[in-house]
Amino acid sequence: MRQGPMSLLLCLLLLSPFATAEQPLSLEAGARITDLQQRLEESEKQRTALTQQLQNQDSERESAQLARLRQDNQRLKLTIKELQAGASAPRSPLTDQQQWFLIGSAVALLSAVCGILASGGHRRRRQWLN
Repeated sequence: MRQGPMSLLLCLLLLSPFATAEQPLSLEAGARITDLQQRLEESEKQRTALTQQLQNQDSERESAQLARLRQDNQRLKLTIKELQAGASAPRSPLTDQQQWFLIGSAVALLSAVCGILASGGHRRRRQWLN
């Protein structure tokens, strides 16, 4: 590559910031800038007002949710108390069917014991076996 075009390119690059000079603002541009600044201030006011409304709505929603949670908590506490009161009452561990089965088996066992005791405890030969 040649040194000539490269040095020329370097000089142009160094002089380019000086080539872009600012032009004085016209009256139209100044009026437009002030108009945009006013609109920016109005937008900022609207944004703060909307942010405040959003915070108020959030707090209202949270307070409604908090009240609903408190009601649920009270309802659950009452349910726990009712269940604890019901659990403290004595209940039979057996159902009616199981109780009748126990009574029947006790009667059968008692009758077998009475039969053994009534026979005298010794073995007799039965006549019908001969």
